Formats: sequence, C-alpha cells, structure tokens
Amino acid sequence: MGTLPPVSQGAPLEDIDTPALIVELEAFERNLERLQSAMRGSGARVRPHAKSHKCVEIARRQIKAGAVGICCQKVSEAEAFVDGGIRDVLITNEIVGPAKVRRLAQLAQRARVGVCVDDARNVTELSRAANAAGVVLDVLVEINVGGNRCGVAPGDDAVQLALAVKNAPFLRFGGLHAYHGSAQHLRGMGERRAASQAAAAHARATRDALARYDIACETITGGGTGTCFFDCGSRVYNEVQPGSYIFMDADYLRNEWQHLPMFEPSLYVLTSVMSTCTPGRVVVDAGLKALSVDSGMPIVRGSAGHVYSNPSDEHGIITPGPDVPPPGLRDKLKLLPGHCDPTVNLYDHIVAVRAGRAEAVWPIAARGAVW
Repeated sequence: MGTLPPVSQGAPLEDIDTPALIVELEAFERNLERLQSAMRGSGARVRPHAKSHKCVEIARRQIKAGAVGICCQKVSEAEAFVDGGIRDVLITNEIVGPAKVRRLAQLAQRARVGVCVDDARNVTELSRAANAAGVVLDVLVEINVGGNRCGVAPGDDAVQLALAVKNAPFLRFGGLHAYHGSAQHLRGMGERRAASQAAAAHARATRDALARYDIACETITGGGTGTCFFDCGSRVYNEVQPGSYIFMDADYLRNEWQHLPMFEPSLYVLTSVMSTCTPGRVVVDAGLKALSVDSGMPIVRGSAGHVYSNPSDEHGIITPGPDVPPPGLRDKLKLLPGHCDPTVNLYDHIVAVRAGRAEAVWPIAARGAVW
C-alpha cells in the first residue's frame, strides 16, 4: 500500500510535508520543448526513457509534446505504463526467464511492445511465448557499441542474430538497439562526441551488413541525455532515448554542454530542517531513504554555500555557507539529487509545483517495478 500524497492540490510550497519529491513545472515544460525543438528536422524520432520518471502522467505529456512512445527497462515497468494507457513501449533490455517472457507476450495483446535480444536462445524463448499469447513481438538486436554491458558484437554476429529473429515465427525484426550508456556522463563534449561517433560507426557497419543479407533495418535506436544531439547528427540513428533531460540532476550538470541545448534542473527533494541544536550543524529530514547518492551528494539549491553531507537513513547534515545565516528549524530546502532515476524510485508521488503552489500530485505508478 502506497503512502498518502504529501500535500493537497493548490497548497503552497511551505505546506508540503517532507521529505517530498517535487517537480517545478516551468523548467520541466521548457525541457520538454527544448528537446522536441532540437530534434525537429533531424530525422530522428524521440522515444524518451521512462525509467527516469516511472510516471504515467509524464509519459502522456512527453507523447503530447511529440514523442512516438516510451522506453522501459523491465516488464513490470512496461505493465504500469500500458495499464495507464500508453500504447507504444520499447523495453530496451533483455527479458529472460519463463515468467517474465510470458508476461511480456501477454502485454503485447494490449499494446505495441518491443524488446531487445543478444542471444539466440532468448529468441527461441520469445517466439514460443508470442505463439502462446497469439501476438507478434517486435524484437531488436542489441549491439555492444562501447558500453560493454549487454549486446552482441556489431557486424556478422549481429547479422546472424537478426537472421534468427527474422526466421522465428511470431517475431518481427525491428532493427538495432545501439545505446552507449557509459558515454552519457563523459564530462567533455569532445569525449561524448567521439563516443557517439564510434557507436554510430558500429551501428552503420551493422546496418550495411544486414543490407547484404536483404534484411531491412527499420530502426536504429539509442542515445541518452548526454549524447542524443550527437547521435541524431550522425544520420545513423533515427530514434533517440533521452530520459533524464526532463529533470536533470547534479551529475548531469557536471557535463560540459557549451553550445548544445541546455536542460534545466526541475526535480528536487524538498526537505525540512529538523534540528539546529549544535552550532555549525543543521540536520534535515532527507537521508539515504529520501535520495540516491550513488552519483554524489545533492546540491542545495539557492544555498549561498550550504553543503549537504553525511547522510544516514533518515537524516542529512547541512553545513551552512560562510557569512550567511544558517537555516532555521522547520525551514524548507530544495535538494538537487545526484542521480534522478533511483531517487524517483524512492517515492510514491511527484508534487507538480507551479509558481510556488502544488498544481497536481502525480502517482509514480512504476515505482518499485524492478523485475
């Protein structure tokens, strides 16, 4: 059973109970428009990655802005979005095991569903499940373009796997998944551009190899928030999958952006000061169970030098900035998370704030959907 919303609609920011996850709608909406505007004329579709937000309402707004559908990572995640009315979902991951594969095929009875493979044994498993469910599954071959996670080798190995998909009943070869995850947080623009170019070269070579076997490659998809502008510029990718762009986080802000369209932070953990009894130390009610620190500590917004550190389960320490008054008891602070995706997964709701008031409370329907 989920928790109650931390505030009622229309309430001012200071009435939101904490810790709470909030999104500032003005910045969020500018981020939506910046991405779609930048992609116009590029030849690339936008299929945002919903693992960043896990929220049906946000997916609806992305599609209304021009996205063709969404990406997910897990079957249970995709189920939450299809239950919410999203009808085009690509699972950018390998789905292995009888229970998961069966539910994936059953989900394709209600929506267009795609999935990735990097092993012929998985192709057989998917084909049998699709047959049992009476559906045709879109299947993309994932190639390793430098991320060194999942993915078959580009070129001939990928061609052989694509042939297996093409020849399997109840499956349709949908193209190539060529996502370079570790490139997204390379700090320098030159580093990210070079990684994107290398990934595109692998995808291009594989597409050309498929053509020699008369296998049409309808889609080449990949590209996250850190590289999507380079990826679509290659004219190899015709679909990109940025996720964090709607929220941004402290880690993405460490990237160099220069002339690229810059997305703004819009997602914060709202926290309250709960103790000031020790001089020079302020304790807030947001700790490890309220935000993720795998990519570093959060930034205190508008902090005048305040620094967050030393999180424990339910507490965080704020060291006040020099020459400014420290926060007082019950004061509220906004923390920009180091990593937005796992932070979102800690909450049942996002409070959508406009002009300092709660305009809406959005359920995070896929929270905890990790299988």
